[in-house]
Amino acid sequence: MTLTADHPTRPTAPPLRRDRRRWAWGLGAAVVVAWSLAGAGLFSGDVLNPGGSAQFGRFAAAALDPAADAAFLGLLARSALVTVAYAAAGTALALLLGAVGAPLVARTTWGRRRAGWLAARGVLAVPRGLHEAVWGLLLVNVLGLDPWVGVLAIGIPYGAGSAKVFADLVDEVPRGAYRALRAAGAGRTAAALYGLLPPAAGGLLSYALYRLECAVRSAVVLGMVGAGGLGYQLALSFASLRWEQVWSAVYALSLLCLVADVAGRALRRRVAAPPASARRDPVLTAAVVGTVVLVGWSCWYLALSPASLVSERTVTQLRHLLGAAWPPATDGDLLRSLGVLAVDTVQMSVVAIAVALLGTVLLAGPAARPAGRSSPGRRVAGALVRGGLLLLRAVPPPVWALVLLFVLLPGVLPGALALGVHTLGVLGRLAAEATEELDPRPRAALTALGARPAGAWLYGVLPRAAGPVLVHALCRWEVAVRDTVLVGLLGAGGLGALLASELATFDWAAGTTVLAAVVVLTWAVDVVSDRARAALR
Repeated sequence: MTLTADHPTRPTAPPLRRDRRRWAWGLGAAVVVAWSLAGAGLFSGDVLNPGGSAQFGRFAAAALDPAADAAFLGLLARSALVTVAYAAAGTALALLLGAVGAPLVARTTWGRRRAGWLAARGVLAVPRGLHEAVWGLLLVNVLGLDPWVGVLAIGIPYGAGSAKVFADLVDEVPRGAYRALRAAGAGRTAAALYGLLPPAAGGLLSYALYRLECAVRSAVVLGMVGAGGLGYQLALSFASLRWEQVWSAVYALSLLCLVADVAGRALRRRVAAPPASARRDPVLTAAVVGTVVLVGWSCWYLALSPASLVSERTVTQLRHLLGAAWPPATDGDLLRSLGVLAVDTVQMSVVAIAVALLGTVLLAGPAARPAGRSSPGRRVAGALVRGGLLLLRAVPPPVWALVLLFVLLPGVLPGALALGVHTLGVLGRLAAEATEELDPRPRAALTALGARPAGAWLYGVLPRAAGPVLVHALCRWEVAVRDTVLVGLLGAGGLGALLASELATFDWAAGTTVLAAVVVLTWAVDVVSDRARAALR
């Protein structure tokens, strides 16, 4: 990591001005949420679909009776191997790209040169602004049915997203140690390595392991559009209305996410509390070796060949695709449709984040594991909440959208709720982890003074957890903008519906225009998110 400028020391705003700015952002957020709910049709018109209630009942009932025959379970096991291989190889590529790209978009690097920072963020918005399923559809036209399609479709957008989040997490670290090292004569790189990375290590590792879990879900989504694995089996079972098989696939996916969650938690604890002796931690060493072996096995299992990336056929197909897609279409009807559907996309993402944040505030406390002893009832309730959050995030947004379309009419609302339910599972887990990493003494002191558990959490935990949770929530808002394209392909509206119609007619120039609008929208959300974080500090 090479840093070119010290992190600027922002003048501390007077408390009254800072409070006014926070109130202004809070009021603005409330107005935008109300506007988005109105745009989703919640306050006007019919949104329920009574005809689908019976099918929804059969789907829900099948959760208690999943398919368990040996033949189907064997098929799921083989499909799970494909999904794990894509997820591991894609995550490895994403983390490598994220580590390289983070210094390029960190505020610490750019200092007071805001124009350069905005330009760097704008460049990074291009690869991460497109959903991995869109990347998969584009790469199929270049590479054909090559396993590199799944790996690159995960690695490219996840790498750009990881670079942004890594930079944000490092930028949020207190600058005291960094400035002390610089004052003592240390170089910028050394000061960053020893003054910024150690306090950010927990968050960086947590996000890296979270990315592996996300990659499993993304591999499932890619499987639903033809890449194989659990997603392909899930799509086949859903299309044939075999709900017991759908639930078996969902439980298999949940098990994979649970393994990643448990392994990640164990490793974070090792990093947060290393052994007192100077010897290497055997668990961390085994984890590093196991990760290398897993990535190597994934490349072997998928038969990845670097030669296919530079073959003559690949170059020819890439040249043809670029020629058909450029220049973008600029006719008036298309641009007017873009404006209208971009509003739908923003409203869908805002409703999704609002639903997820509301659920996170209610569930983050129960989901967090207590630092000390707790009653058996508290432990059971916490395990149930964590299991529910795991199930919510294990099911990909397209599946939630299809399920909600049983009981809701097509439009913005089912897509927004599908994204909100899925995001709640993700954000609830991240918020619970942020709560667990806080110093437990303020909460314990309030409890000792007679405060009720809810009051102790509200005043002793929530204010200190708000910063990290907002970082992840605003990041998830950007992800929600991307995911609206995916659920839009299923009839939820927004830019995804327009993209589906353009790709169906092979109008690559119009498709480029739609994708450019998604990228610009993602970049705009990134800028707004950064301003919101700065105002709420």
